[in-house]
Amino acid sequence: MRPKSLIVILVLLVLLGGSFLFGMLIYLASSPERNIFAKDEVGLVTIEGGIFEPLDKIKELDEYRKDDSIKAVIVRIESPGGSVAASQEIFNSIKRLALKKPVVSSMGSIATSGGYYVACGATKIIANPGTITGSIGVRVDHVEIGDLMRWAKIRHETLKSGKFKDIASPDRPLTPEERSILEKMLFDIHRQFKEVVSTSRGIEPEKVEKIADGRIYSGEEANALGLVDQLGGYDDAVKLAGELAHIEGEPNVVEKYKERRWWLEDVIESAISHLKFSALEGKRKFEEPVLLYWGY
Repeated sequence: MRPKSLIVILVLLVLLGGSFLFGMLIYLASSPERNIFAKDEVGLVTIEGGIFEPLDKIKELDEYRKDDSIKAVIVRIESPGGSVAASQEIFNSIKRLALKKPVVSSMGSIATSGGYYVACGATKIIANPGTITGSIGVRVDHVEIGDLMRWAKIRHETLKSGKFKDIASPDRPLTPEERSILEKMLFDIHRQFKEVVSTSRGIEPEKVEKIADGRIYSGEEANALGLVDQLGGYDDAVKLAGELAHIEGEPNVVEKYKERRWWLEDVIESAISHLKFSALEGKRKFEEPVLLYWGY
């Protein structure tokens, strides 16, 4: 090969490599979620639907807590509630994050029960005037289908090693002792919920006792009661997060740690989640009546 041809090839390779590198840098810089040059960003975590499996959200929150480029976090909530333990775990993760940097809970159409519980971990809570929130309480359903089973000539027998192992069995009414046990458990978990509201919102226990009876409130009512800090939408939450973090100008909001997947995976997961939720509801009502949750 002639020297001139070799030089031309090398020059072309350098130009191609440089163009590729330049293009990648432009791509990374132009994408808010991949911007390697970005500083002083606001992270976004979305909590939607029933709160049952908290691990993904806990991981997102912990990543934002460790990321020094994230100066504040917005938790966008569209949830009617979920299970007790899952709500408590997300609440604790938000609270841990709020000890290091500002966290703003932004309520959408609904943030009741467990949805409100997790919001209480934030530095500030914003709700729309028409947001449905509150529902500070716990419930347990017991569906008794003994007569239906007997009518259908279905015989059911339970062998158990403890007196209360089949508590709230669907084939018979609750006994007075079983009712007492369940009510005691409900009162204890409700007490935990009320203590969180009182401590996180700075509301006297006596006042919380009056408003934490399971009723729902509009955003305006919740604001008047001190359950939220101010009225506003998502844009107001972004502005407030920027102010709390002392970010100059309009904050750059990113979802850096939300798992990115192919669109078909989201479709499949949505369908599976719907079926799973339906199965949980069926199990709750007919097979395992004692399922503690906020809201449902």
